[in-house]
Amino acid sequence: MDSGRTRREFLAASTGGITLGLGRYHNTQDTSPKQRKKEPKQANNQGSTKKPVDVRGAIYIPTRAFNRYQMWRDYDPAEIERDFGYAARLNLNAIRTWLSYEYWLQNPDAHAKHLEHLLDTADKYGMQVLLGLFDSVGRAPTFENLLNDDILAAVQTHSPSGRTMVEKPLWKTPRVFIRWFMQQYRDDDRLLAIELTNEPGWDQRNVQFMREMAEILAWYRGERPLTVGSTSLANNAEYLDWGMDILQFHYNFARTPKLYRHVLQQANYVQTKLDMPVWLSEWQRLRPGEKFAADVNENAAVPDYSSLAPIIHKAGIGNFFWSLMLKPAYTLAVRENGVINGLFHEDGAVWSLDDARAIKAMSGDPSFEGRERKEYPDWTSDIKSSNTPDPGTEQPTRD
Repeated sequence: MDSGRTRREFLAASTGGITLGLGRYHNTQDTSPKQRKKEPKQANNQGSTKKPVDVRGAIYIPTRAFNRYQMWRDYDPAEIERDFGYAARLNLNAIRTWLSYEYWLQNPDAHAKHLEHLLDTADKYGMQVLLGLFDSVGRAPTFENLLNDDILAAVQTHSPSGRTMVEKPLWKTPRVFIRWFMQQYRDDDRLLAIELTNEPGWDQRNVQFMREMAEILAWYRGERPLTVGSTSLANNAEYLDWGMDILQFHYNFARTPKLYRHVLQQANYVQTKLDMPVWLSEWQRLRPGEKFAADVNENAAVPDYSSLAPIIHKAGIGNFFWSLMLKPAYTLAVRENGVINGLFHEDGAVWSLDDARAIKAMSGDPSFEGRERKEYPDWTSDIKSSNTPDPGTEQPTRD
């Protein structure tokens, strides 16, 4: 039996047919691979340590960008330097973000210049970047969707377009994009890892396309490990076949700490048995509601990272919280419920000092001083939920 098949069978057995790491919607899944040279490997601790976590990161999209195209089109070096300075105040050592294939098509030289600045800035602050090439979640990357910055209508966009994914003659250009990137950055120590795409498991046409792109990615493999952003551990059974080196899973919201601890225990078990890193690459808070886009009340529509950070810290899992900057929810269906997420206001104040301290504690230092402001930024007032919480339902249990 080949080792790849052994990994797949073990992963299937270890998940027991259930979905691990409930992501954007409760029936979603995640990525996997083995560790490569220079990759910070996590301790095989089975979830019992309070030592510093090896990979401590945040997801980063500039505050007023509603998709990756806008991030790179409107790239502001001063904003990146300011925001990464905020990340350094938390003792973070990693940032997760994405390129924009659509902006690269339009202006490859500018994209390359902006990317160099972003990587240099992260390096200056002692952080490495988990960098995604594509994103499989969102609306079609039409001209209107890419440019729309109306807070009540702007959307994240998937990449590449649906037409590109289904018409094989159009695959040449995405392959050129991958080749360009890998030839420049496959051995770049400013990168923590290279992420092919985010959450490709929703659509079989996307899975087929990304499987083919993974062959090109693996062909140009260098020192930097490869990975796929994934909604649960179970999806990694397929991504292992693609030649990935790191497992990811997403678990943004949980109703109870008990359920979250159980998933992290399973992640540590998989990490130990497969001897490869496992990262929780999206997380947010405890919250009522059965779905990612649950209709939540006001108290559950705002950040509360301190509800999960100590649990993650104890598990010792490398992780990235969503998101560094306080902004309207990235997904429109969630934003329509008045949800905001993130930690830092643009002026450096934090939504919650408790959240900042709980996140920084993963470095071994829980101290954090700063200004707390639990207010929606003025420019987001249109999405603020008018719902009032029902008595007794304001918060999920923390028992």
